[in-house]
Amino acid sequence: MSTSGSGVATHYRRYATGNLMVILASLVSFPIFTRLLDNTQYGMFGYYGTWVVMGVAISKLGAQHAILRFYPHDGDAHRLHAFSTNLFYAPLGLSLLLWGAVVIGLLLLDAITGLRQSSLFWMVVVSTPLVVFLSQVDTVLRITERSRAVMYSRAAWRWGELALMLAAVLVFQRTAVAAYAGKLGAAVLVALFFGFWIRRHFTFSRAALDRASVREGLFYGMPLALNEVIAVALISLDRIMLLGLSGDFAAVGIYTIGVSLATQLSIFMNATVFEAFIPVANRLYTTDGAQAVRQLKRRMLLPMTYAAAGAATLLWLFGTDLIIAASGSAKAASGPVFALTGVVCALQPLLLLSGYGLLLQPRSTRVLWLMCFALAINVVLNLAWIPQYGVMGPVYATAVSSFALALGHCAWVPRPLLQLPDLRTLLIAGATGSGCVWLVSASGLFGLHPGWPRLLFGGSGVAIVYALVVLAVDPRARKLLNGWRTALPLQAGSIG
Repeated sequence: MSTSGSGVATHYRRYATGNLMVILASLVSFPIFTRLLDNTQYGMFGYYGTWVVMGVAISKLGAQHAILRFYPHDGDAHRLHAFSTNLFYAPLGLSLLLWGAVVIGLLLLDAITGLRQSSLFWMVVVSTPLVVFLSQVDTVLRITERSRAVMYSRAAWRWGELALMLAAVLVFQRTAVAAYAGKLGAAVLVALFFGFWIRRHFTFSRAALDRASVREGLFYGMPLALNEVIAVALISLDRIMLLGLSGDFAAVGIYTIGVSLATQLSIFMNATVFEAFIPVANRLYTTDGAQAVRQLKRRMLLPMTYAAAGAATLLWLFGTDLIIAASGSAKAASGPVFALTGVVCALQPLLLLSGYGLLLQPRSTRVLWLMCFALAINVVLNLAWIPQYGVMGPVYATAVSSFALALGHCAWVPRPLLQLPDLRTLLIAGATGSGCVWLVSASGLFGLHPGWPRLLFGGSGVAIVYALVVLAVDPRARKLLNGWRTALPLQAGSIG
């Protein structure tokens, strides 16, 4: 079932293409929904969306991590049959049982107390098992290195979701409930398609059910499931604490608009890289050892460092202009939120890739402790900074805790697996980015108005200057670019 012959570059191109289609859909939807929904409704949508992600992280029981770690790459049919039964279907069944128990508990709580949950809340509850199933199948596609299927399915899901959400908001009402109804409808359609696909490729057999294998997967995955819950809390707790300390959904909306756009950047700068890297790294570590993983990191870190520094420079200088251009001057307050959060999303993957390796050992409990440490920093800083800085308080807290987490991975990973960007690359990228910031500050971009003028002329000018300087100074970057230009025509037929 695996197509492991494809390399990281091929997978990356496919994941990048799929994620670019997702980002494009988000860039289309972002200005539409920030205009159709006011800050309060947008804040409600983002707030309840946070609880979906939290519920999914708990309900998966860490099964996706066990799938990535224990998938039988040798292609043995018997082992694959046992794997699908014990590490896909069995955890999925346990997840549904857990979800059913929670639903019964909520219904009993309502009956006893007389409380009535909102319709948006129940949409969140219904969507949770759907998203769990979709996530599990997506993990199967990734570990079998079916990057082309991932590319198509993600793009179709996101664009279908956009169409249904827009239709619901325009036809029914401009509320978070209508928007989430469209989102739920798209998840149902994709789940039906994935259901047909998984039945053809993964089979369940009671005879193959092995409790020891199920326990092994759960014992490996549960610390990582808890780690994922804490990671979600690290990302989402800011909105919950901002609402709790300010009591203002509008403030949550301002924060959510900026963070939502930055999240799209994270999909490309972070998720795309690791989706391509992790399956190949797992295979190389199993077959060739730690040195092969370090060599893979070394090849990836050169272009990543230049891309991350360039993206961070552009976001720092023009993040607010992008918000104004996309959503209008009424949403300008979200600009600084997007700019700083985007810089974090651009730079953090460098350290996370450098320090990747704890899960290869496997040392999942160390990953959990690192995440707990970052969450504790985030909570403490939010308590101190939200009253002092308002909406920007959680932004500062997220920046500090995110880099603390990444540095922790680098400090704790076994030395044979640690591979940092080389000093020469860091100096060139840092100096070029700093020089661009100084040029913009000194020139003031000759009085260009905020929004589209600064974004189009200033942003494109800085991007061109940055790229030309890097290519002129570093011959390795020129060689890499020439290699890509040569390889693209040769591999065009293999991308499809």
